[in-house]
Amino acid sequence: MDNEQPTKFQSWVIASRPKTLPAAVAPVLVGSALAYNQGKFHIELSIIALICSFLIQIATNFSNDLYDFLKGADTAKRKGPRRVLASGLITVKEMKLAVFITFMLAFIFGLYLVYRTDYVVLIIGVLSIIAGLAYTAGPFPLAYNGLGDIFVFIFFGVIGTAGTYYLHHLEINALSLAASIPVGTLITNILVVNNYRDINEDKEAGKNTLAVILGKTFSRYQLIFSLIIAYLIPLFLLLYYNFNLWILLPYVSLPIAILSVIHFYRNTGIELNKTLALTAQLSAIYGLLFSIGIIL
Repeated sequence: MDNEQPTKFQSWVIASRPKTLPAAVAPVLVGSALAYNQGKFHIELSIIALICSFLIQIATNFSNDLYDFLKGADTAKRKGPRRVLASGLITVKEMKLAVFITFMLAFIFGLYLVYRTDYVVLIIGVLSIIAGLAYTAGPFPLAYNGLGDIFVFIFFGVIGTAGTYYLHHLEINALSLAASIPVGTLITNILVVNNYRDINEDKEAGKNTLAVILGKTFSRYQLIFSLIIAYLIPLFLLLYYNFNLWILLPYVSLPIAILSVIHFYRNTGIELNKTLALTAQLSAIYGLLFSIGIIL
């Protein structure tokens, strides 16, 4: 059954990396919840922002598949999920066109947000697209120079969350920045697990992730530190910003967080794909609980 060749449509679904897509939802969800909590919320802006977030995430995944293949980082030794170019399911020409079309669609949808708000949103959108490309493409690819984790935290955490809040209130304040921290750390942990799993292959391909540069022990501490920060933020919001006790709702997801750490420490090689899925699920569940807690 595993030897069956997927259809073209299935190949594009694989290329979009569905398990990474919670990274597109959580920042928009939390930013929107905070906007609602602060008394100003326009649902259509959040819907368009979510579409843009999905498109940028998918386009970035397409770009990663393309440039990791061209740089030789995706090989037969790969332990992670299937990559469509390395598997011969999609051609380089097709993928280049898909990257262009998907980023362009994100830009077009984003123009509506600019029309409804101001040019700050245009700057945010353009920077997000450039960063999505620069993650693996260009003369200084971020993922190949130890900057992937910082990129993910900034764009999927800070900019994704505080930027969504900005759409409704036309300001970025300390509260929106604080709320963006757990979103960013938990989504970054998805990358931490991914790079931890691929450390040997990345080293051979010259892909200098933080895991390659600083080692596996650092990655283990990084994952735990990120979780600690994520679970301290609701308590900080409760004490400093006078939210009610519902803001502690994310603590319901603590058992999943603990399980993800156990998996991370025990699993090796291909088994880390289960850890990766669990880490992605945690970011989505935490984001949903955090959003509900903010609204209530």
